[in-house]
Amino acid sequence: MTEPTLAAIALPGGGLAMVAMDQRESLATMVCQATGKRPEHQQLVDFKLAVAGALGPLASGFLIDAYHRPDAVAASLPPTCGLILAADALTQEEGGPVIETDLDESVLAEGADLFGAAALKLLVIWRRDGQREARVRLAASFIAAARALGVLSVLEPVVRPTDGEWATGSWDQDAAIREAARELSALHPSLTKVQVPLGGKGSPGEQFEASKALDAVIATPWVVLSQGVDPADYILAVEAACKAGASGFLAGRALWSDVVGRPDTLVGLNQTSVPRLERLVEIVDRHGRPWEQR
Repeated sequence: MTEPTLAAIALPGGGLAMVAMDQRESLATMVCQATGKRPEHQQLVDFKLAVAGALGPLASGFLIDAYHRPDAVAASLPPTCGLILAADALTQEEGGPVIETDLDESVLAEGADLFGAAALKLLVIWRRDGQREARVRLAASFIAAARALGVLSVLEPVVRPTDGEWATGSWDQDAAIREAARELSALHPSLTKVQVPLGGKGSPGEQFEASKALDAVIATPWVVLSQGVDPADYILAVEAACKAGASGFLAGRALWSDVVGRPDTLVGLNQTSVPRLERLVEIVDRHGRPWEQR
């Protein structure tokens, strides 16, 4: 079996410009907040199909989940946009954040339909607690499972404080982002997806220096996620990260969050989300480190 490469989810120049549309309960909560009404399953499917149709032609990769008609979303993407399938089972209460994750065995089961995915993705909630070693084993199991299936592995550590760190004021999110990236990228997934340093709120120089510090500890090609960063801040943070060594981005909410709940979804995507993605692709083409140079 030929070893897969990140070319399957990369731009022709080797940068990575990817859209995240694997949100489940978090997307339902966003719709509810925007409309005052909890959405039906089909409403979420329709939104994901609209995002895929509008942004897929510009993106090098598109991340989806296994619960909202992944077959239909996959079928709507052009061949230039590689499919990434979430393989994480989320512990998340209605309206709340993801508390913990595990492997979604329905995705990883022998003979499971991966809908033509080039890569699988695992979110790992990273804390300095008693489950830290177990999460490292979980990540290693995921990488091995993806390799056995002949697809790429995208590992996404998202850091959270312990109760003690929060209570004592000792929590340093940027230090934790670097520590998690060092620990989990050392397992050698195909790609590491990390949080934006400084929450995207630093000056261009500060963002660059924080991104350089992150680049120094990551053992694989890497991209930044958006995770609620203001869209304008995110564009500048992606540019700083790419100049510092990142290969690009895998963004969800920074692209489409302000379109959620609008009755004119396609108009909103074309007027707001498409120009943002075009700008980000331009940044990656100009400044991103091609994945094969890592």
